[in-house]
Amino acid sequence: LATPPRARRSEFGCAMATNEGSLIAVIGDEDTVTGFLLAGVGNVDTRRNTNFLVVDAKTTKKAIEDAFKDFTSREDIAVVLITQTVADTIRYLVDAHVVPVPAVLEVPSKDAPYDATKDSILSRVQHLLGVQD
Repeated sequence: LATPPRARRSEFGCAMATNEGSLIAVIGDEDTVTGFLLAGVGNVDTRRNTNFLVVDAKTTKKAIEDAFKDFTSREDIAVVLITQTVADTIRYLVDAHVVPVPAVLEVPSKDAPYDATKDSILSRVQHLLGVQD
C-alpha cells in the first residue's frame, strides 16, 4: 500500500495538498453524504478513519465540531464539503477557517434552500471584490 501524501508548505507558509491521493471530506445529512459516497468520495483508512460524517437528529454538536476539526487538520484532505444547515450549527468554526487547504465549501441540502448570505467563502470573495449587498 502506498503511504498517504504529506501536505507541503507554500512559500507563504500555507499548507498545500499534493495532487496525488488528496481526498474530499463530506459532513451533512444522510442523503447528501450518501450521494457523495455513491459518486466515489468515500474512504476508510487502515485505522478505520473515514472522510465523512452523517449528521442526524441524534448527532451532537461536539461530534460535528470534532469531525470538522479532524477533517480540516488532516493532511490527506483537500476539500471539506459541508451542508449549509450543518455549517450553521458550527458557524464560528467554519468562519474561523481561513487557510486555503483544505477548502471548506458549503453545499445546499434537499431540506433547506441555499442562503448565499451565510456562505463564508462567498462573503470573503464579495469583500475582496468590493461588492456590496
